[in-house]
Amino acid sequence: MGRSSKDKRDIYYRLAKEEGWRARSAFKLLQLDEEYQLFQGVQRAVDLCAAPGSWSQVLSRKLRSSNETSEVKIVAVDLQAMAPLPGVIQIQGDITKVSTAHEIIRHFEGQPADLVVCDGAPDVTGLHDIDEYIQAQLLLAALNITTHVLRAGGTFVAKIFRGKDVTLLYSQLKIFFREVTCAKPRSSRNSSIEAFVVCQGYGPPEGYIPNMSNPLLDHCYDVDFNQLEGPNRVIVPFLACGDLSAYDSDKTYPLQLDTGKEYSYVPPNQPPIRPPYQEACFLKKNNLLAKERPPPPVKPPATTASGEDQASSICQGAAIQQLSLSS
Repeated sequence: MGRSSKDKRDIYYRLAKEEGWRARSAFKLLQLDEEYQLFQGVQRAVDLCAAPGSWSQVLSRKLRSSNETSEVKIVAVDLQAMAPLPGVIQIQGDITKVSTAHEIIRHFEGQPADLVVCDGAPDVTGLHDIDEYIQAQLLLAALNITTHVLRAGGTFVAKIFRGKDVTLLYSQLKIFFREVTCAKPRSSRNSSIEAFVVCQGYGPPEGYIPNMSNPLLDHCYDVDFNQLEGPNRVIVPFLACGDLSAYDSDKTYPLQLDTGKEYSYVPPNQPPIRPPYQEACFLKKNNLLAKERPPPPVKPPATTASGEDQASSICQGAAIQQLSLSS
């Protein structure tokens, strides 16, 4: 939570302190649940980019209280370590690694998750274009690992920065989810560009195989993208504008005429009304481009008075002042 005076005046900051939440962002997930009933029937939940743990707190309190008879499992993943929470399994790992996805499934004993949430955000720089791009990459990383651990029909909730290219993210999410909604809870400040995408009804394309070979996320994997098949490999059609049999534009070819014919000049249908650069050529021809400037005046060298001259001038000034006082 922030420590500025603005945060201390915020009502959700004070409520988080009073109710024991680790951050005011806990109210964002609570308000999203009020609107979309995210926790209904959830037995296994994953919190990506969980530190400091406010969303894991919400999952622990809500899921464990509503499912007292059944076993609820919650897994929190983050690169940073955070204080332990009751009923929450913590994994200190990278969400762009396939080993992290396997460890999540291992804690669920081979069962996929019902709900995946992600409140992660980069350290903002103030440059909105850069912040929106980095946040989009973080969202794609969360979506990539979600395809490994989420069951069919599950729900995915993640933070998003609304920018001019946000519709591209919506279309990418729409490929995997039946319904995609952008929501802004009451506890999210109006001055912030953040919002949350609520993706319900997970259903990947037919034949899709989850993989971590997205080049936007990690270049360390030795993957031959030409070996991918089905929906994992999309080839964009290439359209050449023009006839491929024509000459290249970056080469010069001699003018080829039919046998027995000579080249004849044909004037243009509409000659130029005023030739280009006419005024510039006139100025250059008459040497009017370079203007003659008078040389700068030469200042006389500054003379410094010697020590004796300065002393005599001081004495003269003191004598004049003494005469004026006596008179």
